[in-house]
Amino acid sequence: MNTTSAPAVELDTKDLPAFCPNPNMPHWSSHPRVFLEIDGHGHAKCPYCGTEYQMKAGAVAHAH
Repeated sequence: MNTTSAPAVELDTKDLPAFCPNPNMPHWSSHPRVFLEIDGHGHAKCPYCGTEYQMKAGAVAHAH
């Protein structure tokens, strides 16, 4: 069984607030929009589809 996963979607500060589905996803695979909380390591995961998001190196997600 091959268990390769899609690479994480990279986010920059201009992409915040982060949400899923993101604009690059096809409409047929849509789910309700959910805003994502970026953790202390710059990572977030969509609770609906499991898409993983990662802040780009050097980009910082500031708490509001």
